Amino acid sequence: MRYFLFLFFLISCSIVNAQVAFNGNFENLTAKGKPTGWDMAYNTKPSYKIMLDSVIKRKGKYAVSIAYDTGQGKFGAINYHIAHTFVGKTLTLFGVLKTENVLGKASLFLSVNGINGQIEEMDMRNQKLSGARDWTDFYIQMTYNERDAVSLDVGAYLEGKGKMWVDSLRLYVDDTPVSKAPIVSYKAAKDTAFNKGSGINYISINSRNTGNLVLLGQLWGFLKYHHPAIAKGNYNWDNELFRLMPKYLKCKTNTQISKLLERWIDGLGKPQLCLKCKPWTTKKNIAVKPNYGNLFNNKVFSKSLNAKLKYILDNHDSTYNYYISLPLVPIFTHEKSFESLYPDAGYRLLALYRYWNIIQYFYPNRNLIIEDWNLILGRFIPQVIASRNKTQYGLTLNKLVTHIHDGHAFIQSPVIDQYQGVYRLPVAAHFIEGKLVVTGYYKDTLDVKQKFKIGDIITAINGIQVTELMKQYLPLMSSSNYDSKLRDLPGSYLLKSNSKQFNVSILHNSTMAQLIAYAAELTKINAYDFNRSPHAKEPGYYLINKDIGYILASMFKTIDIQNIRKTFKDTKGIIIDMRAYPIDEMEQTIGKYLKPYVSTFVKFTNGSLRYPGLFTFGEPSVNGDKIDDYYKGKVIVLVNALTQSNAEYVTMALQSAPNVTVVGSTSAGADGNITKPIVLPGMFYTFISGLGVYYPDGTNTQRSGVKIDYIIRPTIKGIEENRDEVLEKAEELITRK
Repeated sequence: MRYFLFLFFLISCSIVNAQVAFNGNFENLTAKGKPTGWDMAYNTKPSYKIMLDSVIKRKGKYAVSIAYDTGQGKFGAINYHIAHTFVGKTLTLFGVLKTENVLGKASLFLSVNGINGQIEEMDMRNQKLSGARDWTDFYIQMTYNERDAVSLDVGAYLEGKGKMWVDSLRLYVDDTPVSKAPIVSYKAAKDTAFNKGSGINYISINSRNTGNLVLLGQLWGFLKYHHPAIAKGNYNWDNELFRLMPKYLKCKTNTQISKLLERWIDGLGKPQLCLKCKPWTTKKNIAVKPNYGNLFNNKVFSKSLNAKLKYILDNHDSTYNYYISLPLVPIFTHEKSFESLYPDAGYRLLALYRYWNIIQYFYPNRNLIIEDWNLILGRFIPQVIASRNKTQYGLTLNKLVTHIHDGHAFIQSPVIDQYQGVYRLPVAAHFIEGKLVVTGYYKDTLDVKQKFKIGDIITAINGIQVTELMKQYLPLMSSSNYDSKLRDLPGSYLLKSNSKQFNVSILHNSTMAQLIAYAAELTKINAYDFNRSPHAKEPGYYLINKDIGYILASMFKTIDIQNIRKTFKDTKGIIIDMRAYPIDEMEQTIGKYLKPYVSTFVKFTNGSLRYPGLFTFGEPSVNGDKIDDYYKGKVIVLVNALTQSNAEYVTMALQSAPNVTVVGSTSAGADGNITKPIVLPGMFYTFISGLGVYYPDGTNTQRSGVKIDYIIRPTIKGIEENRDEVLEKAEELITRK
């Protein structure tokens, strides 16, 4: 197996003997007497002192001490940066530590830095090293993916007060010392020609150009995920686009375009004939079929160009790709951002091409996109090119992302943050019966409770009617359905601003009033916990009365299950509140409590590197147990738009048990594991639901949400009376004879 792995990497990239002289024993010093390669001042000032120690040491000449001094710093650390990628599956860091009067924690740490900005970290999380301890050997280990990694950081830190010593650090890649571990070197990573810009500052747009750019974007993405030379990491495919584009834009005829593209493809080399390859149509259990846009159905490409594309499609046999890995959900690797928040026209177009093709080939719910995804590319090409500044560009990407209708597909960017505002009214407000209604307070500050009363209807903000603000901002909401759009709209836009002052019109007891309210800094408001913890009460489960038990998903802990069994033993029913996000495993633990049998409750779809764009059903998941000691009373599950992702998954699991009824309103419709960040030029990061999630009968939960037995929504009257009408309905169903 190791030989096969070595051969594989020899084919896909070059491997060189490592020249990493890891100075883990601190013996090699610079001319200034500092350990070579070590950052000895990381996060130290003014709180920590870090020094070489030639007296207290384990072996050799030196150890390093980290000691708390004064000030408010939380930790002090030493760090060794290794700017290489290694062939291997695990990293292990050994070290010897000594502590003295540590009030906090002393630890080793490992950090893997990814090409797309991701950081995977590991420390001695299960070994709280504090107090006083003599020299002791420790180690930490983490999995390693050489396809994602670009560099490592290793070292040790002291959190809190006291003093620690570090000596004899040794780093291994699998079983090999880092100084001898083979280094991975991809040709694509060495191509840095366009790191500072694409060189394309202007692109003329007309109907013909747009159509041609659509075909280029589709071809670029098709080759990225189908051609073996690109899959092996032999080409920086972003840079190849920038090399081709100036020539492509100069083409005036279809013949010129076809000849240019044929030369481009020929330059990649012809894939080997694959005699074992079969078309995707031979696969079984297909959920979503591949779609190749207009590549094989357009009037621009010549017959010979089409034939070459068809050959690549028919002989694509790669289960590895430099730009994507597919362990469970897709991870889009080696995708670079661009430091400028407003990149040039070439990079802006690249952002669209990159995202569009990710959705085209690796989004499991592409079939649920309302609009024809192939038409979206042509619609957004003029928009990204015409974006005149960072805000226009950011909002264009934001609108692009909303078209996949996925609650996991939000955008993270300083541009969007600045546009939304850095201040927020410290009042909770939700859309109830179509009105923006005050439902609570995030923070008792700035006289907010004096100005806003529970049940007040906000009709206008800064002179603009809420109905008009909805029309303006709903198109920017990345949500799966209308309920989840309304869930997020107040917190994302309506109650945010870059000004502290808000002029608000409210309807209070049928009387209109105008008031001036002041916002707080976002960092001082914890709206997330407030919105997602209804009826929060330790330990997360309790008796509403002698007949009804209550469990809150956001506070449930697996270790509580035996106490729950005892506490709820004589009840007539249990209410499980999924209007919150679970913090612990529930689908199996609660499943075994509620189900006297084993049965399926969900099935997922799997993407494919061999057939990009194809999604097939995998084996369904099961829960429950063959037992007599299960809960035999009624079970009511509460849901609403806050029931998202894992909360929806758990709800599906609970629904497979007997005597379970679901009450509430449309859940978020964003199920399936969220991906790691998708990087787009301009320091934009977005995400997608990485799995297709279906009930055993084939019903897709994405967008539509979980199945509901009784649709119950809060009313304004109920809010004014401080009632939870959804919970009341659940209590009624349990006590009903």
